[in-house]
Amino acid sequence: MKNVTITLDEQTAARARVQAAEQNMSLSRYIGEVLRRELRHESEYEAAYRAWRQRKPFPLKGPPQRRDDAARRKAK
Repeated sequence: MKNVTITLDEQTAARARVQAAEQNMSLSRYIGEVLRRELRHESEYEAAYRAWRQRKPFPLKGPPQRRDDAARRKAK
C-alpha cells in the first residue's frame, strides 16, 4: 500500500466520512475503495471500446437513402 495525501473541500470530506462510517470503514479505506472501483470501471470501458473498434465493419443492406426520403417515410 502507498500512503498519499489528498485535499478535500469541507463538504466532500464530511460526506465521505459519513459514507465511510455507514460502511464501517476508515475514511482512508473508503476513498481507496471508491478510487479502485472507478479505475476498474474505466478499465472495463476502455477494454470494451478497444474490442468494439477492432470489429470489422459490416455492410449495410439496401441502397443508400437520401435524408429527406427517409424523413418522409417516417412521417407517413
